[in-house]
Amino acid sequence: MKWLADMGHSVVGVEISEKGIRQFFEENNMTYTEEKMSAIPGAKVYKNLEKNISLYHCDIYNFCSAIEGQFGAMWDRGSLVAINPGDREKYAALIISLMAKDCRYLLDTVHYNPELYEGMLLYCGPPFFVPDEQIHSLFANSCDIKFLQSMDILTERKRNWGLDSLTENVHLLTLKFLFLFLLIKLFMKRRLFILVTCSIYTSPAGLSGLLIRIYW
Repeated sequence: MKWLADMGHSVVGVEISEKGIRQFFEENNMTYTEEKMSAIPGAKVYKNLEKNISLYHCDIYNFCSAIEGQFGAMWDRGSLVAINPGDREKYAALIISLMAKDCRYLLDTVHYNPELYEGMLLYCGPPFFVPDEQIHSLFANSCDIKFLQSMDILTERKRNWGLDSLTENVHLLTLKFLFLFLLIKLFMKRRLFILVTCSIYTSPAGLSGLLIRIYW
């Protein structure tokens, strides 16, 4: 996250562990503020204004686009593989709702012996086994899915978990144009109120354009 912020990007994270958030800032020698959130009871947001990093301490299912808008890029490492497998459809719906039209969603999943996932041997997760077929069943209706790479990440420590193989797979997901069209058509059909705000921006290269954000 710090590397992305150092590159000039605004970074937003959601974390269930308050201790993990504090450790991130402390390990990177970054000062931070702590604020309670009225939008999510019991939640807090930790911010480093210098690097433009905001980390939300809350249940991810209470997070929505009304809080930080939609995102141009998302990196999912250790999230889909950690949640209750029965919640994956709800999780995928949330992720899709947070994707801006040009969003690039980088998804890391792990593969290992499915029998271990079913509890027949020693290991039952997390991280949980996420088959490629399920990635497609969760996202393919809304997103184009591109496989990027696969890496062997089995270590001696992980062998001690009872694993005989462990592979990390990386996919890149982008919203389908047809899905965006159907989404807009659905809003018009239901006559939902859509608020559009526009602003002029200038890129680092000096190119100007119109930034449009839609709220519903």
